[in-house]
Amino acid sequence: MNDAHPILIVEDEDKLAKLAADYLGNAGYLTAILSHGDAVVPWVEQRHPSLILLDLMLPGKDGLTLCREIRAFSTVPIIMVTARIEEIDRLLGLELGADDYICKPYSPREMVARVKAVLRRLQPQAPEEPQTRVLNLDANRFRVAAAGREVELTSVEFQLLQTLCRYPGHIFSRSKLMDQIYQDQRIVSDRTIDSHIKKLRKKLSELLPNQELIHSVYGAGYRYEHPQTYD
Repeated sequence: MNDAHPILIVEDEDKLAKLAADYLGNAGYLTAILSHGDAVVPWVEQRHPSLILLDLMLPGKDGLTLCREIRAFSTVPIIMVTARIEEIDRLLGLELGADDYICKPYSPREMVARVKAVLRRLQPQAPEEPQTRVLNLDANRFRVAAAGREVELTSVEFQLLQTLCRYPGHIFSRSKLMDQIYQDQRIVSDRTIDSHIKKLRKKLSELLPNQELIHSVYGAGYRYEHPQTYD
C-alpha cells in the first residue's frame, strides 16, 4: 500500500464514494468512507488519515465548516469536491486551508492524479537537500523545532505560524490572519496580530538566529519563507 493511513472519502453519494474508493484502491491506497459531516472530525482526530477527499455539500456539517474545524488541529491534506463551480466557493475553500479542489462531475482518473500530486507535493524533501526543509511543527504540543532546537508557542502563535507555513511566499493580510485565528469573530485590532508576530519572530530567532522567516510586506501583511540552512 502507498500509505499506512487511509485516504478518507467524505461523500454522501454512495455510488460516487465507492467509485472513488475502487480507483484509489487500484492505485494502491487504503481508503475509508464517511457519508455524514457530523462524523468527520472525531474520525480524523482518532484515525489520522493521509489525505481527505471532502465533498462540499453534506448532511450535517458542510465541507467548508469541516475544513475550518480540521485546520484548527491538523495539517492533513484536504481536496475539496464540489458541484458548485462559483468562483467564491473555490476561493473560500482554499483560503480555509484546502490543498486543492475537484469539480463534479469528475473523472476518477483525474481524481487519483490529483491525490497523487497533492501527496507528492507535501512529501518531505530528500535528506541531501536540508536547506529546503521546513520547520517541524508539533500541533499536539504547540511546539516548533529546527536545527536540533525546540521552542514552545502559545496557541495563537502556533496557529499563525501554521497558517503562514502552509503557503510559503503567500502574503497574508492582517485581516485574513485575524479571520483564520479568531474564528469566533471577536473584534481585535491590527496591532494584536503585529504583537503576536513580534513574539513569534523572537521565538523563531532562538531556533535559527541568523534568519528571518516571517517577512513584513509594507501595506499588505506578512509572508513566510522557508529557512535556507540549518547550519
